Amino acid sequence: MSLHSTTARNEAAPGSQTSLRVANQRRVIETMRTLGTTTQATIARETALAPSTVSSIVHEMVTAGVLAMDSSHGGRRGQLVQFSDDAGFVVGLDVGHRHLTVAVADLNQNIKARERFDLPRGHSVTEVLDTVDSTLVSMVRKLKLSRAKLLAAGLTLPAPVDLEGRVVSAGAILPAWADTDVRAAASIRLGLPVTVENDANAGAVGEFAQGRGRGVQNMAYIKVSHGVGAGLILNGRLFRGATGSAGELGHMTLDEQGAVCRCGNRGCLETFISSEAVLGLLGTTRGPDFTVADLVDAALAGDVGCARVIGDTGRTLGTTVANLCNIINPELVVVGGELARANDLLLGPLREIVSRYGVQGCTRDLTISAAELGPEAHLTGALIMALENISLPL
Repeated sequence: MSLHSTTARNEAAPGSQTSLRVANQRRVIETMRTLGTTTQATIARETALAPSTVSSIVHEMVTAGVLAMDSSHGGRRGQLVQFSDDAGFVVGLDVGHRHLTVAVADLNQNIKARERFDLPRGHSVTEVLDTVDSTLVSMVRKLKLSRAKLLAAGLTLPAPVDLEGRVVSAGAILPAWADTDVRAAASIRLGLPVTVENDANAGAVGEFAQGRGRGVQNMAYIKVSHGVGAGLILNGRLFRGATGSAGELGHMTLDEQGAVCRCGNRGCLETFISSEAVLGLLGTTRGPDFTVADLVDAALAGDVGCARVIGDTGRTLGTTVANLCNIINPELVVVGGELARANDLLLGPLREIVSRYGVQGCTRDLTISAAELGPEAHLTGALIMALENISLPL
């Protein structure tokens, strides 16, 4: 995941002193994007650049208004370095089955404004982008910003997204988004470079950078909600696969004679543990208005039936997670989505099944945890991915 932070005037002959300088500047900016507020000593360690080189680059960028230093911390190289308040802002857009969250953050990922909306069932691309655009107009006015200060946006969706930002298939979750070039539509409507990503991938990026995944190199983020998907971080990088659709965990077949899934196959994992499937087990006793939040609240309060449903969900998910661990051998599995709030009611049975069916060498040192960022993981990932599209004067 590299940050595009060059301008035309920075192009130089390969191997020249200028090109080396620009390359080093990019390394510093990339480290800032990944670590956020940090010190020159940490930048030097992470980039393997000489402390004197880092110091020179940082001071150049401070002069250019890209970076700022906090002089309240002791020692020249112990001073905290961060992006300047004037460097610009990014937009995070988390689009769900029935919700939209819009956020504006500075380049240090401090959210300055946010708003959440309920969306109608079957919402369209145009409806959502109209809401986003009008919301951004209001936000920049309240923040007293020029719209030109918005540099890029990241948008997440609960649907497979290819490497070009097109929704491959939205199935029953986002039927009106199917086969849409979302990146092109959003870029035109908002006037910004837009990165579009599956929400499980965004959750993986968010948890890897700022949540449970800090300090690990191989992890899986599994979202259990209206759909079921996995975002994979392998060797410290998001793994998208050949076409961008890696991690479609919800469509692994558990029962060839099972219910027909929205993907067209039978007996997929999603037909057993998606929100709709889980709530369907309680529909006759709890009524049609019973939600996943209600289910988790009841289970945590001691409701035996609700706790049983959540535990069974963990056990069902466990077989697939064990198979995933046998293939990629992660250090960490993070579970996100609405059911993750049940914590050990879900994760205890999940760990039990993974321990039973996972190969010992693949699961011996494995940690399985609920997402640290909770519902913020997807929005955090969207903001981080927006940073990949910013262009800064070096």
